[in-house]
Amino acid sequence: MQHAPAARPLLVPALSAALALTVAACSAGGRAAERPEGTAPATAQSPATLPSPAVPPALTPGQARAALITEADLGETWEPTRGAATWRDQVLKATAERPDCGRLLDVLYTEELFGAATAPRATTALDDAAGGAQLHYRVTSYRAADIDRVLTWLGTLPDTCGRFAARAARGTALDVRVTDLTPPEAGDARQGLRVTVDAEGAVLTVDLVAVRVGDDAISLTNGVPGEPADDATWTAVEVGTERLTEARRQGRAQV
Repeated sequence: MQHAPAARPLLVPALSAALALTVAACSAGGRAAERPEGTAPATAQSPATLPSPAVPPALTPGQARAALITEADLGETWEPTRGAATWRDQVLKATAERPDCGRLLDVLYTEELFGAATAPRATTALDDAAGGAQLHYRVTSYRAADIDRVLTWLGTLPDTCGRFAARAARGTALDVRVTDLTPPEAGDARQGLRVTVDAEGAVLTVDLVAVRVGDDAISLTNGVPGEPADDATWTAVEVGTERLTEARRQGRAQV
C-alpha cells in the first residue's frame, strides 16, 4: 500500500479539496467495459513470505529498473511524482468490518499487494499534472504459484466486496464499490479491479492491476478524483509487460 480526527463541519469541503488536488505518488483511470476477456489464475488467498529454492534467479536491480514505465510512455501531462497525494491519507487509509474488504483497502494504501515481506525489485511513481491522477508501479519477483493465488483472490473481490462501508482515519464514512477491470491480454496471468470510493460526496476512483510474467509480476494502482479520464492504466500494463518480458529474456541469456 497518522491523523487525528478532523472537525466534522470542515470534513466534506476538506476532502473535496484533497480529491481535487494531487501532490503525487501514483494512480489514474483506464478502460474497462470493452476489454477482451482476461484470464485469472487458479486458487489463492494469501502470498507466502519465503521464496522457493526452485525459483529461477530473480531479476537484478538493473533489469528490474529496465522493466519500469516512464512518464514518456503515458503522455505529455505526466511527470515524476512530487510526493504522496493528499487523498491517499484522507481516503485510502481506512478500515472495514469485512476482512477481505479491509485487506483490499490496506493494499490500495500501502501498495503491498504481495505482502510486506515481499519487497519490490523496482518501483516508480508518476503524476498527471493535468488530471490530478497518481500512478504507482512495482516490479516484484515471487513464486508463480503465490502470484497466481493473489490474482485469484483479487478476482473474488467483486463478489465478496462488491459494495461495502468503511471509515477513513479521520472518521469520514466511505461508500466503496468494487468491480472487475479486464486488463489487456498481457503476460501469463492477470487480474484487475476498479475501486470507487465515495467520501461523503467526494469521489475517488482507483484502478488496481497485477500481471504475472513467469516468476515476476508487475502491479500498479492508478487513482484519480472523479471519473477516470484516460488510458494510463491500459498503456502502463501493455508497455510494462513488454519491458518485463524483455528484462527476463536478457536475464536468462546472462545466466
